[in-house]
Amino acid sequence: MTDQPTLETVAAVAGVSRATVSRVINNSPKVSPQVREAVEAAIASTGYVPNRAARTLVTRRTDSVALVVQEPETHLFGDPYLTGIVRSVSEELSGTDTQLVLMMVRTDADQERLERYLRGGHVDGALLVSLHGDATLPRRLLAAGVPVVVGGRPLGADEGITYVDADNVGGASLATRYLHGSGRRRVASIAGPQDMCAGVDRLAGYLASVEGEPLVAHGDFTRESGAAAMRELLRAAPDLDAVFAASDLMAAAAVGVLRESGRRVPDDVAVVGFDDVEAALWSAPPLTTVHQPVPEQGRRMTRLLLDRVLQGLPAEPVVLPTHLVRRESA
Repeated sequence: MTDQPTLETVAAVAGVSRATVSRVINNSPKVSPQVREAVEAAIASTGYVPNRAARTLVTRRTDSVALVVQEPETHLFGDPYLTGIVRSVSEELSGTDTQLVLMMVRTDADQERLERYLRGGHVDGALLVSLHGDATLPRRLLAAGVPVVVGGRPLGADEGITYVDADNVGGASLATRYLHGSGRRRVASIAGPQDMCAGVDRLAGYLASVEGEPLVAHGDFTRESGAAAMRELLRAAPDLDAVFAASDLMAAAAVGVLRESGRRVPDDVAVVGFDDVEAALWSAPPLTTVHQPVPEQGRRMTRLLLDRVLQGLPAEPVVLPTHLVRRESA
C-alpha cells in the first residue's frame, strides 16, 4: 500500500517549509500569492488531504454549522417553507468547506441536549428557524460565545440577536387591503400560531387593515389546521366573502373546505395565502398569495453566519420585502 502524502511531502514538492504549508492550508494571510499557488499546486499533484482534526486544533474551528429546526421531522418535511430554507442553506454552503448539521428539536429534553451540543464546540455556529415562544435559546447561545443567526424575528428579541425576516406585517396588510379593494366586505383571517413571530405579525397586519369587525380563527400553518379553522369561520360567519390565511398550506386547505360547503372560489369567497410556495400553484384554483423570498432568506442567513464565524463581523437584523402575487383564487 502506498503511503499517504504528508505535510512534509507537500513541503518538499513545493520547496517550502512544513510551517508554510500549514499556513496555506489554514488560510493564513501571511503567505504571498506566489507561495500559496506553489503549495496548492503541490497539494493537487501529491493528492494530499489535510487532517481535519489537526486543522481544528490549529484554527479552533470545526468547519461545520448547525441548522436547528424547532419542529418534528414530520412537520419539517411536510412544510415547503422549511424545506426551502434547508435547501437554500445547503446550496449556499456547497461552495465552501463548511458542512451542514441538521438538527430537529421536539421536546424539552431535545432542547437541553441541543444546547449542550452547541455549547460544547461541536459546530462553529448555528442557524435557528421556526422558533416557538420567547427567544431564550438565541440569548443563551450568544452568552456562551456561539455565533447565531435566526430565521424570522424571535419573540422578545434583544439587542445583539441577528435575524433575517420577511415583512410579515406589511404582507398581511397588503393582502387584506387587496381583498377589500376588490369589493369584499366580510374579510376573515386564518391566523398562524401566536407563539411564533410570523403568526403574531401576520395577524397584526390583518387586524391593522381589516374593515369592520375582525373575524379570526387560529391554525398552526399546516393543512389540517387550515381546514379546521375554515370550518370554524363558516360556522361563525356563513356570509363571509373573503379569507386571508397566514400560510399557503392553510389557504389551500381552506379552498377545499369552501368547495365542500358549496362555495365557489373566488366567485363566492376569495382566498389569499402567504408564502408563495409550490402549494399555491397546486391549489385549484391557484392561490393569490403574498410572496416572501424564502431562498434569499436562507442564503442571507448563511452568509451572515459565515461572516460572523470567519471574520467576526457583527450584523444588523435584515427584513426582506414581500409582495402580492395575483392568481385565480382572489
